[in-house]
Amino acid sequence: MAEFPSKVSTRTSSPAQGAGASVSALRPDLGFVRSRLGALMLLQLVLGLLVWALIADTPYHLYPAYGWVMFVAVFLWLVTIVFFILYLFQLHMKLYVVPWPLVLMIFNISATVLYVTAFIACSAAVDLTSLRGTRPYNQRAAASFFASLVMIAYGVSAFFSYQAWRGVGSNAATSQMAGGYA
Repeated sequence: MAEFPSKVSTRTSSPAQGAGASVSALRPDLGFVRSRLGALMLLQLVLGLLVWALIADTPYHLYPAYGWVMFVAVFLWLVTIVFFILYLFQLHMKLYVVPWPLVLMIFNISATVLYVTAFIACSAAVDLTSLRGTRPYNQRAAASFFASLVMIAYGVSAFFSYQAWRGVGSNAATSQMAGGYA
């Protein structure tokens, strides 16, 4: 029993060393922004922002259809920001347990379906809720147009996410080298 403390070797480190290493490793991957996935996410963010900004500038709270459009546009805009940050800083590589191609495919398909409903609700309610030629009419019509564009962008992302999930056009080596996006 007296020999036990002499046989134990301990090693200590300060928490400051570990924290500094993780902060310096958090660098943006500009290759992601130039990829199809990054460009589509940026397009979705810009168009989604236009949709909810145009609707938010009108008295949308008087009409339930525009409440739905606002919910869909703001919710998907925020979730897309989270995915964009995860991929920009390559945090998806650190969370390797999550099947990211499958998660992105499910998200993009869901976003496409939600934007289809938001586009239909927004475009169907334009004539019913505003007078032609007025500012709210023009804003709501523009929001419908941008909702159709962001719906298409999410649909294209869903297609590419499906291909990435199925592994079409790549092998394990190229998908590892591309960081999970092409």
